[in-house]
Amino acid sequence: MPALSPPAVTFSAADNSWINVRTGPQYNQVGLRALFLDAHTIDDLALPHPPSASALLRIAAVITARITGLDDPELTASQWNARRRACLDEGRFDPDTVNAYFDQHAWDVFDPVRPWLQDPSLRIQCTRSNGINDFVPGRPAGNNLAWFSAHSHHTAEPVPTAEALQILLIHHYFGRSGMGTPRTLDGATSKKQTSGPLRSTVSFHPLGRTLHETLLAGVPAFTGDEQPPGADACPWEEPAPPDRKAPPGPPTWPGRQLTGLSRHAILLLPGQGGTTVTDAYITWATQQPKPITTDPYLAYHFNPKQKDPARRRTVHHADASRAWWRELDTLLLAPDEHGTHRRPAIFDTLNDLPEPVRRALRIRVHGFDQDPKVIDRQWYTALTPPLLNWTQEHDPVKAQRIAECCREAEGAAHQLATVTKAAWKAATDSSPTPNQQPPWTGRALTRYWPKAETVFWQLLDDPGTSAPTAFADAAAAALREVTEAARIRHTSAARAVAHAVRKLYRKPAAPRKAA
Repeated sequence: MPALSPPAVTFSAADNSWINVRTGPQYNQVGLRALFLDAHTIDDLALPHPPSASALLRIAAVITARITGLDDPELTASQWNARRRACLDEGRFDPDTVNAYFDQHAWDVFDPVRPWLQDPSLRIQCTRSNGINDFVPGRPAGNNLAWFSAHSHHTAEPVPTAEALQILLIHHYFGRSGMGTPRTLDGATSKKQTSGPLRSTVSFHPLGRTLHETLLAGVPAFTGDEQPPGADACPWEEPAPPDRKAPPGPPTWPGRQLTGLSRHAILLLPGQGGTTVTDAYITWATQQPKPITTDPYLAYHFNPKQKDPARRRTVHHADASRAWWRELDTLLLAPDEHGTHRRPAIFDTLNDLPEPVRRALRIRVHGFDQDPKVIDRQWYTALTPPLLNWTQEHDPVKAQRIAECCREAEGAAHQLATVTKAAWKAATDSSPTPNQQPPWTGRALTRYWPKAETVFWQLLDDPGTSAPTAFADAAAAALREVTEAARIRHTSAARAVAHAVRKLYRKPAAPRKAA
């Protein structure tokens, strides 16, 4: 009797549960197919890692466009808006269309030929795998010290496949640069890898009353001049595995723009039964230069004086210490050809939503504070109140007031840092090194920003109050609090702080907004 071959290990990204969702107080896990079939009954995603959620929302936006026909580049702006309104009026995604889409493509995470969002050739092109600890953020790997983790290089616990898929998205979108696992292709070996397309960024995603509204509000409109029908494809929609020797295709809308820009090649190795992942390969996916493109969920700063097109536009970087309300002016002001800040392009489509949807729409903020290369500092998320009625298109007076308050808050912080530095120097008769911040400065700014947020919301309800004076009051209060002990003990400190407070009420030159 011939020996029985072991059963194939499978895990479907479409039909197995791996995406955390919330409906009221209830939490559940679903696959991609159920995510769309039940989107009208789901309140929101509930993924524990904000970078995973931000990546998944981009993938879901493309699938939404596919199953609704909103990916047709031939539609005029009015036709596109009419189709989206019709989809919202239907109240749910058409089950037959959803099933047809997921039945058409391969979603098996452990398929030997086309594993979902992975490259099976790494088994033979890499001499070694990375190990599961290197794959999971926060675990120690190699010679790294295990300060806050129960894991070590010698205790590599498997990861549930559901969690591994969420981490897979983090590597594709936010992966590190520098030296990685060597990969040999056509006889040439390299271990140099470049960072993921969203590394160190903060994304702004529309959030509706249901996931159905969220997904439809999050589909970006086509803004290019021309795109041949059928030219756009997501990695799982390609007819064959990618040819790593060929240059990558252009970042077409919306599939390649949102799902086809990964710089990393990954292969997950399953545990018994496919319920866990025990190891992973992580290396470079392409050595070609990054394409010049914009992401519809990111805010940008433009420098028209920069001659190099690749450097003329810079993204607003994630900063875990920076409160979301400080970006409100960028989010609410309409694009200005003379302006240097550009709100996320997705905001340009939100004013055309039906009024009940638009009035209830909030913004989900997902940020990953990283350095440009390998260090991951902190990921964070925030949720705004409904703010679409404050946009310049709907309430120009409110939008300008918000812009004024944001500008004055930043100006007061800049002035606080300047005068505090001078006060500390005068009080101690010493100067910090060029790269050193006096202790008063950091503590004063830490006290200032929570006060500034309270002042900000008060000013929006009271348009007659002077914004410069209100923020100067907050800065003065912060400075007095952090120097109270020094002022009591030393006359020189009291005199220096009093002089600094007077300077806070003098109008300084407008600082450039921090990225």
